[in-house]
Amino acid sequence: MKQALIVAAGLSSILLAGSALADVKIYGVAPLTGAVAAFGDQVRKGVEAAVADINAKGGVKGEKLVVEFSDDACDPKQGVSVANQLAGKKAEFVIGHVCSGATIAAADVYDEEGIVMVTPTATNPALTEKGKKGIFRACGRDDQQGVIAGNFIADRFKGQRVAVLHDKQAYGKGLADEAAKAMTAKGLKPAYEGSVTAGDKDYSALVSRLKNENIQVVYYGGYHPELGLILRQADEAGLKAKFVAGEGVSSPEIYSIAGKAADGLMFTFPPDGRKLETAKEAVAKLRASGVEPEGFVLQGYAATQTLAQAMNAAKSLKKADVQTAMRAQEFQTVLGPLAFDAKGDLKNPDFRVYVWKDGKYDYLPN
Repeated sequence: MKQALIVAAGLSSILLAGSALADVKIYGVAPLTGAVAAFGDQVRKGVEAAVADINAKGGVKGEKLVVEFSDDACDPKQGVSVANQLAGKKAEFVIGHVCSGATIAAADVYDEEGIVMVTPTATNPALTEKGKKGIFRACGRDDQQGVIAGNFIADRFKGQRVAVLHDKQAYGKGLADEAAKAMTAKGLKPAYEGSVTAGDKDYSALVSRLKNENIQVVYYGGYHPELGLILRQADEAGLKAKFVAGEGVSSPEIYSIAGKAADGLMFTFPPDGRKLETAKEAVAKLRASGVEPEGFVLQGYAATQTLAQAMNAAKSLKKADVQTAMRAQEFQTVLGPLAFDAKGDLKNPDFRVYVWKDGKYDYLPN
């Protein structure tokens, strides 16, 4: 009897081990702490919702998809540390990172290990310019977004005095440089170009400079914590300039910083997934669970869909096979059909101009 119990226990352990091995593991990386943790939380919610929905429809290759998240705090050094930790765990598939600086830094580790990485949000062009086979970007690039922003400013504010600012980080500086280049090409050369330091709290000197330069429009490359303070302090100082930025200011947290001074802030962002028929089912489920699919929620969801569909299309969980499948087909996602080019960039990215009003954003009226 004792021997039979031992054998049964052994068989149970084997079965449990087999069950665990049957799960398809992916890893998510996002800033879950720090100044832009709101964006990391949005991506995490989107990824987790996608995983739940994929599993409800049969999973990946008939197996359950599971995700484990790590925090890189939007910091390049921490991004590399997390990437090394995941490599040590024998990770094969990653959704992330979110911030361009952390993503670019971590990508070197993933490339060396052959890990497949899909970022939902990192827009700096440098990420995909080094020939890394396993790196994919499920969003547009700054040299695409910046052109749209620069052209928009040159057309809408023709002849006005424009300042271009950035936060010195990979995302912010890259975006500001591209916007300045585009508006200059259309004949509107920035009257002032400058930078701020991420984390600073007092922008009074900058605001005074903008007033002295008679700036009428400000383009900002960076995230909402700094721009929120700039908007508030500009409003207090009586600076009446219009502000335009990138998707890094798409968090409603900007109202907790700037208050009503955030009204009228314009920014570029991909088409609002909440308005797409392809996202209708996912949006309803997210809202029913108490999650408003704003900002990067649906970006995280779509990035996860591309990876899962590539696994199924490859009929394999080998990294090399999934890499090939990522470039070989079009993926049906909540954001519509997505496809990657040879570099790992989206083939047909799209950006629109939005405006904040009363704590919500919508497309800017013509």
